[in-house]
Amino acid sequence: MSALEKLAVVGAGSVGAAIAYATTIDRLADEIALYDIDGPRAQAEALDLSHGLQFVGGGRVHGGGDVEVCRGADLVVVTAGAAQRPGDSRLDLAGANVGLVQRLLPALLQVAPDAVYLFVTNPVDVVTYVAQEIAGLPHGRVIGSGTVLDSSRLRQLLAERLGVSVTSVHAMVIGEHGDSEIVPWSSAMVGGTPLLDVIGPDGRRVRRDELDTIRTEVRDAAQRIIAGKGNTNLAIGLATARIARAVSRDEHAVLPVSVRMTIEGVGDVCLSVPNVVGRAGVLTTMPIALDEEERDGLRRSAAALRAVLDAVWSR
Repeated sequence: MSALEKLAVVGAGSVGAAIAYATTIDRLADEIALYDIDGPRAQAEALDLSHGLQFVGGGRVHGGGDVEVCRGADLVVVTAGAAQRPGDSRLDLAGANVGLVQRLLPALLQVAPDAVYLFVTNPVDVVTYVAQEIAGLPHGRVIGSGTVLDSSRLRQLLAERLGVSVTSVHAMVIGEHGDSEIVPWSSAMVGGTPLLDVIGPDGRRVRRDELDTIRTEVRDAAQRIIAGKGNTNLAIGLATARIARAVSRDEHAVLPVSVRMTIEGVGDVCLSVPNVVGRAGVLTTMPIALDEEERDGLRRSAAALRAVLDAVWSR
């Protein structure tokens, strides 16, 4: 399938700029628009990107401070919101960013009513749920970046521990993009072999007593980066571009994006499990084999998100 006609990125800060850069390199849309209330910033980022278009085969990049720049977009990626500071959890941002979505989304829907909406703003699961409530669109057209980046961090860490290529590691983070996220270790594989049975080329292996430490290292990765440089932006730019590619090219790729679902004993939330992603957004949810401990962990993660939603959102 051909590229999208138009992709809009809302928020021209470091994350929005990284997403625009990554999607431009990947030629995911004929036209990329950057929208930010700081219009000169959006214009400057777009101008900077446009100066490199000859190196990626052309296209068009533009930006501004009027929501009209997003008109007719096929995919709208929302990054705008309060930033995570050292010591903050993603859920600390809930109140401020839920309020922003309430103000911003109706205007976006006016100019891009047929778009798929992809939210990156944290806490992404809470923001995505509220956005779907406001938009009233089918669940699959309002999705969050979820644990796509967390899963990439997990695979990179396991690959380094074992001395194998990251592309050969098949493991996933599910649940909340945040403190309550879980890793279904029972289904983690390396080249078709269960993770705990793998011995790398240098004799290295992952032991069962390391699993909690590895999950914690993945969960806390953002805080380490924020402490060192003030924000995370590069990997989330690439992760979001990966989701956008699945939409743009109608890949039917299985990705752990966040989408609304009902969790038994908890109710409706947005969280990440394996979902099939294509041009229309999330097309279907894939079944995932979980042992009893993992099922309980996913339920606790959903309950943590539901508690935040109950505190910050009511219709």
